[in-house]
Amino acid sequence: MLVVTGVLRIASTDVTADVSVIYHSWYEVLRTGTFPLDDVTWQYPPGAALVILLPGLLPWSYLVSFFVVCVVVDAAAMGLLMRAGVRKGRSYLGAWYWVVGVPLLGPTVYCRYDIIVTALAVAGLLVALRRPVLSGVLLGLGGLLKIWPLLALIGTPRGRRTRRAWTSAAAFAAALGFLLTAGMNGAFEFLKFQSERGIEIESLGALPLHFAKLAGSWNGTVTMNYGSVEFLGPWVPVISKVMVGMTVAGFGWLLIWRLRAARWTSATTFDAALCALLIFTATSRVISPQYMIWLVGLAAVCLTVRGSSQRPVAVLVLAATVLTTFEFPVMFGMVNRSELPGVLVLTARNLVLLAATVLSAYRLWRSTRRREALTTVVLPAGQLVPQYPVRPGIAYEQDLLDDLSPADRA
Repeated sequence: MLVVTGVLRIASTDVTADVSVIYHSWYEVLRTGTFPLDDVTWQYPPGAALVILLPGLLPWSYLVSFFVVCVVVDAAAMGLLMRAGVRKGRSYLGAWYWVVGVPLLGPTVYCRYDIIVTALAVAGLLVALRRPVLSGVLLGLGGLLKIWPLLALIGTPRGRRTRRAWTSAAAFAAALGFLLTAGMNGAFEFLKFQSERGIEIESLGALPLHFAKLAGSWNGTVTMNYGSVEFLGPWVPVISKVMVGMTVAGFGWLLIWRLRAARWTSATTFDAALCALLIFTATSRVISPQYMIWLVGLAAVCLTVRGSSQRPVAVLVLAATVLTTFEFPVMFGMVNRSELPGVLVLTARNLVLLAATVLSAYRLWRSTRRREALTTVVLPAGQLVPQYPVRPGIAYEQDLLDDLSPADRA
């Protein structure tokens, strides 16, 4: 907060500019009843307009009001994680993780609206097992603010919970999207702003270009493009296609995992959401610093369950968060100029993210394998235990309930 308000400076980069300049300019356009049709930096689904307009309801300046909203949302997310830790079989570790992880990202947390989206995703995940319809509504709303919260639906248990969650998410997103489209001009114009997207300088795909530039073998340009600093020039189209291919492959693996997963526990829904988000982030052509708050939020949700398979992954996410703060805003000038110290920090951050993604997928797969077959023991005739038939139609639900805590079964 001291850095955000300007009392303490840790870098020459002004982290509040996005709010005071970009968000505020969007606010002035949105309040007239239209989306920023001529601004290519508007790269968000139509629900983002609700967040941008929200600070205008408060009595302070736009910048101060935005900070107030972020602080309130931060506290609300913390409260939800603490409440989740109260229930039997759960842990306060998720709340502690949020307490540690959010400050590690530095002032960026309160200078982007991603903390609001993350809080919605946290809330939607925490009620996914008990109230799938409400979960779908919250994640659907999050998807209209930024697409990624919809990824959290990948791990909902098969059966009626999935049907209810996915249906409510689709219905709510479609209804709100229709209202925004009908009430304001240009709700989906942002889709046209992606055709000439380059490779953002902080992404995994940017690393070969950074090292090529260090070696003097790349003669493209680094410029502000579609709201972020990107590489444009030779090799960029090829790398872009490779990154898109990696994204498709990653989500193809998630589909195979879901089809082959043999068992769900109370942690599986949360673990799968974190894994899907890591795949989405690591293979994206853009990895902005605020993306780390997404990962911190979902890792915190995983840690509310003692049996989560993602605990080592959460440690790697924290390490990547620390490196991200060094990369931006502390060393962003060096990264922008492809100077060796900045490139090395960026490389370390991206490799940690890649390692977290691979480890997350591996541990998720193992945690949902079919249980080992039990050894058959032949009892003497006098000790035979009478068998009671169980209808095959409820076998899956019973197996799930066996692994859920009592509070999650309601």
